[in-house]
Formats: sequence, C-alpha cells, structure tokens
Amino acid sequence: MVMSKKPLNQDHSSAWIAQTWLSFVISISATAAGILYLPVDGWIKGFMGMGLTFTVGSTISLTKTQRDIHEGKKLTSKIEEARVERILSEHDNLK
Repeated sequence: MVMSKKPLNQDHSSAWIAQTWLSFVISISATAAGILYLPVDGWIKGFMGMGLTFTVGSTISLTKTQRDIHEGKKLTSKIEEARVERILSEHDNLK
C-alpha cells in the first residue's frame, strides 16, 4: 500500500478563516451602508464608494505582495541551508 505524501500545511484554523471573512464582509457592508445613507449628493457618495473600492483593492494587493516576499525569503533561506549542508557533508575533518 503506497501512501501519498501530500503535505498538509494549514497554518490557520477554520474558525480563524471564518472570522476573518466575516469581519471583512461586515466591515465592507457597514461602510457601504454608511456611505449610502449619508445626507450628501450622489457624486460625493460615488466618490467615497470608489475610494472604498480602491482601498480594498490596494489592501489585497499589498497583502499578496507581502506574502510573496515572505515566501520568497523562506525559499531562499532553504536553498542556502541546503548549500551549507552539502558543503558540510562534503568536508572531511580528517584530511
């Protein structure tokens, strides 16, 4: 019987993931509702709505970029660690 070696790396619990999505949806909904019910002209509401949209979009881009940078550093670190291990394993102290 061959078992697949599929790595299971879930850093966050299901409850944490649900809480973050719920928090995101509630905050966007509450802010959008606040903008809709403001006693101002439609063009001001539109401007504020676009500001909200661009803020959310740039936040998502920023977090993705930061994650990619972090994962890239982890990969670089693993490569460097493998090089050091190879050099140490090839080095013979008795020569």
